[in-house]
Amino acid sequence: KLAAERGKKGKRVSTSASKIVPFGSGGRIVETACRSLSIAATGLNELEARFSQREFAATFLRLVGVLMQVRGRVIVTGIGKSGIVARKMTATLTSTGTPAIFLHPADAGHGDLGMVTPDDVVLMLSHSGESTELGPIIQYCKRFAIPLLGMTARAQSTVAQAADICILMPEVQESCPNALAPTTSTTVQMAFGDALAISLMEMRGFSADDFHKFHPNGRLGAQLLKVRELMSKGGDVPQVRQDASLLDATIEMTRARLGGTAITDHDGHLIGAFTDGDLRRAVTAKQNLTEPVGRFMTVTPQAITPDDLAHEALHVMHERNIMLLFVCDKGRLVGAVHMHDLLHAGVA
Repeated sequence: KLAAERGKKGKRVSTSASKIVPFGSGGRIVETACRSLSIAATGLNELEARFSQREFAATFLRLVGVLMQVRGRVIVTGIGKSGIVARKMTATLTSTGTPAIFLHPADAGHGDLGMVTPDDVVLMLSHSGESTELGPIIQYCKRFAIPLLGMTARAQSTVAQAADICILMPEVQESCPNALAPTTSTTVQMAFGDALAISLMEMRGFSADDFHKFHPNGRLGAQLLKVRELMSKGGDVPQVRQDASLLDATIEMTRARLGGTAITDHDGHLIGAFTDGDLRRAVTAKQNLTEPVGRFMTVTPQAITPDDLAHEALHVMHERNIMLLFVCDKGRLVGAVHMHDLLHAGVA
């Protein structure tokens, strides 16, 4: 009544959310959440245990072998919650070197089966193995001799019987109190998909360079940047000889605005570094600016190569408490990278 009166006055209107009554104490809610996680962990342990079984391990190796040799793409499909897992599996496979595409079973019978070619392989996810929406895809694979790989928990199901290779997932307990909502089963499916993708990734020798090609943007892309992509080079790299004066070194540092200068020999090899901190100490000690910079330089300074990852350069800077790193290729100075450049690029 009070809520209704406030609604009439335009102050506050009661919503359905305000009528929700907690089913128990906070402790009971936390206990429920923990029980759900415990059941999920048990399911993952059961899946891991499957790999110690000779037949399961052999089937998995056959599955990996087929996916390694496919000339086209991996067509991943599933309906309902398995379909959501299939989408995630597709994304993980694609980003780790195995070309894959998701096929929605509801669209398959309305023309999308045309995307499946004889060079492809179909990977079908279904916990029960009896989803009727998968029927047209199974029939299509059989008709055109397209390899069909199955993932199901029931050996006698339609999917298991139709598949050329079938991974039998463990019959796990769902964390849903009614044992109805797909929870643990989808967690196990997703974990298997990740295990499969990583196995294929290692088999292909998929490197950080390859990963960067597929992830050029965002924080992940920044972590995979090479030093050569961010470093200053050519005339932008401050450098003087060790017999140059402190004044000459100061002018060079001011020109480049990196807070330091490299000291090189006549062959262009890095032999020292001189920073604005070194300059302040020299001036404080009332050193004559005509003195050779070689007397005050840091000998054999920390350096990095152009092919090192940018986040490794940032780690060295934090570890050594420095702002500037010189970049060398076989000892020769080829660039310089400043912490500000790394942070601006999103490297962390």
